[in-house]
Amino acid sequence: MDHNKLALPVGTTLDRFIMRKQEDFPYATGELSQLLRDIALAAKIVNREINRSGLIDIAGAYGSQNIQGEDQQKLDVIANIRFIRALRNGGEVCTIISEEDDEMIQTGNNQGKYVVAIDPLDGSSNIDVNVSIGTIFSIYRRVSPTGREGTVADCQQPGTHQVAAGYVIYGSSTMMVYTTGNGVNGFTYEHSLGEFFLSHPDIQTPKTGTVYSINEGSSESFAPGVAAFVKQCKDQHFSARYIGSLVADFHRNLLKGGIYIYPATAKSPNGKLRLMYECNPLAFIVEQAGGKSSNGQRRTMEIEPQTPHERCPVFIGSKDLVEQAEALIAQYQQAKEQPAKESKIKADAK
Repeated sequence: MDHNKLALPVGTTLDRFIMRKQEDFPYATGELSQLLRDIALAAKIVNREINRSGLIDIAGAYGSQNIQGEDQQKLDVIANIRFIRALRNGGEVCTIISEEDDEMIQTGNNQGKYVVAIDPLDGSSNIDVNVSIGTIFSIYRRVSPTGREGTVADCQQPGTHQVAAGYVIYGSSTMMVYTTGNGVNGFTYEHSLGEFFLSHPDIQTPKTGTVYSINEGSSESFAPGVAAFVKQCKDQHFSARYIGSLVADFHRNLLKGGIYIYPATAKSPNGKLRLMYECNPLAFIVEQAGGKSSNGQRRTMEIEPQTPHERCPVFIGSKDLVEQAEALIAQYQQAKEQPAKESKIKADAK
């Protein structure tokens, strides 16, 4: 037996990493660190439920729809309950907005300094076919005074106000990836020890890539600039990779390079993804990793949300690819507007 292997270090746990990073903030008092631990705990519980879903009849449809008009899966409901319970019991969060709930969720922790926006189980319709799914979360510092319930203003802050964001991917291995604005780090779950260990320190996404991820089933209703970009990808012999779980597609492109696109379509004229708990957190992560996120015209995190469940088109991934998509969209938009401008000039001249 090779005894050297027995002496190898296990690695840095998520708890220890969070504790060390807290020292980087001289005025930190521990609430955010505890909040991240609460999310990690809920993720472990949800991971357990997912792994045994085929054995205890918790896969499949729940029989109702969420606020988005989407059919809820049983695990959607379970994950929502687990994360809300963990955040409520942790005591650091005053208010939660979730994909699964119409109204803001008041935790009763009126002294809590944070607000969490969360998609408890992204891609849950893929559970029955054993495809990777995930959780996405975004953390904001409340803007309303403590001592009372959180307000709508707390839950409708632009992405630039995020203090932390992350996702958990439940796949061949379970990983938690997060940022607090000082780089991106990934942690892999070790089931036998029940701990997340640092496995992907300081993630940097490639500046460009050869993968594009888009649902081409709606291609007939793509805007001309989007259609032109997709054609450009094909002309350059890019690989098309689209799993149908946002977290899974994003995670692959983050590590290997590429672009994920969910544009406006005839079916979803404002895009399909939600700004607060899907687009903003992933935009924060990708920017911290050197990438870019846009709605096709402007930076995702600078969009001022009008409702907690607002939808938004998204172009996210390697910086060069997002900028190429933006350039083509702008080019076709200008071409569309030019005849109207010329007509106005002629009318004014008369």
